[in-house]
Amino acid sequence: MSQTRRVLSAQVAHETNTFSIVPTTLEDYRKRLFLRDAEIAAALADTRMEIAAHLAAAKNYGWTLVQPLAAAATPSGKVTAECWAELQRLVYAACETGPLDGVILALHGAMVTETDDDAEGALLEGLRKRLGETIPIAVTLDLHANVTERMGRLANIMLPYRTYPHIDQYETAFRAAELLQSAMDGKTRPKVFRLQGSLLEGCNHGRTQGGVMSDLLARAADMQAQTPGLLSVDVCAGFSRSDIAEVGPSVQVTYDASHNAAETAAQQAAASLHNEMVRRRAEVTVTALDLPAATELAVAAAADVADTRPLVIADFSDNPGSGAYGDGVRLLEALLQAEVRGVLFGVLGDGEAAARCHAAGLGASLDVVVGAKRHPASYGPSLTLTGRVTGLSDGAFVCEGPMNAGQPMTLGPSALLEVNGISIAISTNTLQTYDQEMFRILGAEPAQFRIVAVKSAHHFRAAFGPMAKEVILADSGGLATFDHTKLSYRKVRRPVWPLDEIPPG
Repeated sequence: MSQTRRVLSAQVAHETNTFSIVPTTLEDYRKRLFLRDAEIAAALADTRMEIAAHLAAAKNYGWTLVQPLAAAATPSGKVTAECWAELQRLVYAACETGPLDGVILALHGAMVTETDDDAEGALLEGLRKRLGETIPIAVTLDLHANVTERMGRLANIMLPYRTYPHIDQYETAFRAAELLQSAMDGKTRPKVFRLQGSLLEGCNHGRTQGGVMSDLLARAADMQAQTPGLLSVDVCAGFSRSDIAEVGPSVQVTYDASHNAAETAAQQAAASLHNEMVRRRAEVTVTALDLPAATELAVAAAADVADTRPLVIADFSDNPGSGAYGDGVRLLEALLQAEVRGVLFGVLGDGEAAARCHAAGLGASLDVVVGAKRHPASYGPSLTLTGRVTGLSDGAFVCEGPMNAGQPMTLGPSALLEVNGISIAISTNTLQTYDQEMFRILGAEPAQFRIVAVKSAHHFRAAFGPMAKEVILADSGGLATFDHTKLSYRKVRRPVWPLDEIPPG
């Protein structure tokens, strides 16, 4: 076993939709994930999250972990200055507890605050000021990270997930830990080469079930395996709903700077992948439907007696996982107007409506106003519904997975409201619907419905895809639309595709 080393381990994550009017506060972190010190291992050791891999690596290599913080909030608007200052303070305070031999961080890569468009870069800069240039820093990122020049320059090791839905968080973090151990042992001298071009969007939105992103990742894996000195070759699809200068897809190559020609090889690998990314920028494998087309398919699915498996509809443009408000009701309204029965819809974030249902009690009938309350000007009007409360819960659940398996989460006080054959799951906290337990805690078994409509863009496929007879995407006009012309970009570099024409790759 190697000598005992002190390693700083922390998670600070947020995917920021800068077009959202809802600021992200410390309370929003507390609603989803905000753990300190010994709480972290107690809650996350048995999960499939990055922190669990940090703990496993520490056991494997004999590290002493300094773990000040594990924090993640549901994607939304910019992180407030007050919240950001506290998150930084907690991480930096760990640097004062004694000498550190290394750092391993679980970040997102698309975090924007009221004071910094590049929050992860700022966090790394603060660590470098405190720790110096020689302490190796390893970071893991979401596949949808907007990787900045500062992030690439200040990190030694940078590994994004390679799956979407993200089911390789643990594996990615353990690989990062292996590379960190090698660096601390002096066997390698890792550096990051990062390349970003003129794309705002691309890579098939990051989908890894075939298409250009899958092809890019396969090529990256081949390059990594066949080229001496390349420690990890990776692609990020970017997060296009952040209006910052360095938004969009990128290539990252972690290489061993002590190896002859590794830097040149890293540059060549990145350029090759980037050129393919640009050339195939418009390729997509899934087409979004408008509400009339999606509703028509729902009507047909409800009437299908030959195959009673659910049709799963992703209300993707109102996906809280992309920073949308999660309280849109336009798809729900269309299903109600079409008189579709056997529908499970949710999870709709509306604390006011959830509280009304709890006050009425299980089995009660009531009139309730639901949805379109966070930004009525763009999401309205709300719906006034008459229904019956068929399920109530405090909202606590543990993710069944595959994504985030084992992670405890909470929707807050939640209710199931049945309205004309449609069961609507309503929560206090806003979360992307990617785990079936979010419905089961309300007594609803998704497989027993003819239609399951979820507030998600793609993560839902891991849990809901295997039971579905078909999966479709519906554009309900929410904030996470794929139509970038509906968003007012001011800071993004220009020219950038698809807002501008650019030369072919």
